[in-house]
Amino acid sequence: MRIKGIFVAMMAVFAMATAAIPAPSRNASMVTGNATSQPIGHYDFCQTHSSECGANRNAGPVEMTPAKWSIVRSINATINRTITPMTDKEIYGKDEVWAYPTTAGDCEDFALLKRRILIQRGVPAADLLMTVVRKPDGEGHAVLTLRTAEGDFVLDNLAADVKPWFGTPYSFVKRQSSYNAGRWVTIENGRDVLVGALR
Repeated sequence: MRIKGIFVAMMAVFAMATAAIPAPSRNASMVTGNATSQPIGHYDFCQTHSSECGANRNAGPVEMTPAKWSIVRSINATINRTITPMTDKEIYGKDEVWAYPTTAGDCEDFALLKRRILIQRGVPAADLLMTVVRKPDGEGHAVLTLRTAEGDFVLDNLAADVKPWFGTPYSFVKRQSSYNAGRWVTIENGRDVLVGALR
C-alpha cells in the first residue's frame, strides 16, 4: 500500500514538472531583416518584366479559405507534374536564367510560374514571394513562399505538398520584400529551421 502511495506521489510530481515545460514552439512566419542583394537572375528577369518587380500593396498576410487552399495545392501539383526539371545550362547554355517555363525549367522557373498563376487567380503579389534557400547539402535552391494569416508556406518543385516553411529541410536565406517585388530582404530565423529539421 505504501509503495502504491509513493508511486502516485511520484507520478503527480512528474506530471507537474512536465506541465511546466512549454511545448516546442515554431515561428509560423519568417522573421525578415534588412535589405540584401537581389539575385542576379532575378535582377535580369526584372529588366524584361519591370511591371512584376515594383511596389506591392501590402495589406498583410492573406486570409485563406478551403477554396483558396484548394487552388494553391492544385497549381503547385499541376506545375510540378507538367514542367520537366532541367538546368539553365541545359536549356539556355547559361548558368543563371530566371524565366517563365513552357515545358522545362529549373527551381526558380517553377516558382515564377506558380507566382504568376496564383496572382492571376487573385492571391495578392505581396503574399507570393520568391525565396532563396539552401538544401542540407549546401546547394542553393529557390521556392515560392505564400504568406498567410496562419503563417508562411512553401511551394516547392521538389515536394508534392505545400508545407509550412518550418516543415522543410531548408535553411532560409532571403526573399522578396512584401512591399516591393524588386527588393530582397534577409530571413533572420532561417537557420533555426534547418537545425530544427535535422534533429
